[in-house]
Amino acid sequence: MTAIHIQALNKTFPGGRRALQDIHLDIRAGEMVALIGASGSGKSTLLRHMAGLMAGDSASSGLVQIHGKSIQRGGKIDADIRRTRSGVGFVFQQFNLVDRLPVLVNVLAGLLHRVPLWRSLPRWFTPAEIACGIDALRRVGIADCSTQRAGTLSGGQQQRAAIARALVQGARVILADEPIASLDPESSRNVMDILARVNREDHCTVVVSLHQVNVAMKYCPRTIALHQGRVVYDGPSTALTPALLRELYGADADDILSLGDHITSLQDAPRARPLAWAPLARAA
Repeated sequence: MTAIHIQALNKTFPGGRRALQDIHLDIRAGEMVALIGASGSGKSTLLRHMAGLMAGDSASSGLVQIHGKSIQRGGKIDADIRRTRSGVGFVFQQFNLVDRLPVLVNVLAGLLHRVPLWRSLPRWFTPAEIACGIDALRRVGIADCSTQRAGTLSGGQQQRAAIARALVQGARVILADEPIASLDPESSRNVMDILARVNREDHCTVVVSLHQVNVAMKYCPRTIALHQGRVVYDGPSTALTPALLRELYGADADDILSLGDHITSLQDAPRARPLAWAPLARAA
């Protein structure tokens, strides 16, 4: 089954810069896929188009579908985008949490698409919903932080809270935009381990943009490489040798190859006991 279908997608920014050029992609349900490329290659732009946060060029016939439902077509966001987007979790590089609100309230924001307005405005949640939020926080290892203000958490903890929000949302597709770019090595590994567990245990499709090729190879069986808005490689991550990257990227390959794999460098260090893990029951 195809989870994400993209056909003839183009995006041109003011000034004529081509951010995406004739993108054709199919990502199967349950895949964990890395998007790689130098800064400005179009990774974040492509993820935002997948989520319906940005529309493609109106002059093209670009199509984006999630599980067969239209996200956008011909440069127009689908009228029923809110319903479709409810099944798509987006993990931002800068977490996108409300600092002054408790962590649990931020996580329960994932339920707002199915909570009545009269309850969502004053943030009234049922005991079952609160239990769902606590369970999601337990899954990502920060249940003890549920009552803290989000702004008091470390960057790695905030990113875990953002993933917990996607779990509560019941997302079948998770799009993660450089989720480890601003994190230390240990936090980066925790976040990538959690995304991999969600993919494996919940059979959730995960697409994650990364700078480090070795991290893509470690966690994602498939890699899509972008260069100047074009897909220049789509295949097994294990085939991404330095020679191939230089062939694909030319001089820009040095920007990618120069980034060390700070996660693998921790392999010989003592690790905390693995988190208890069980798929989260989705609210009806």
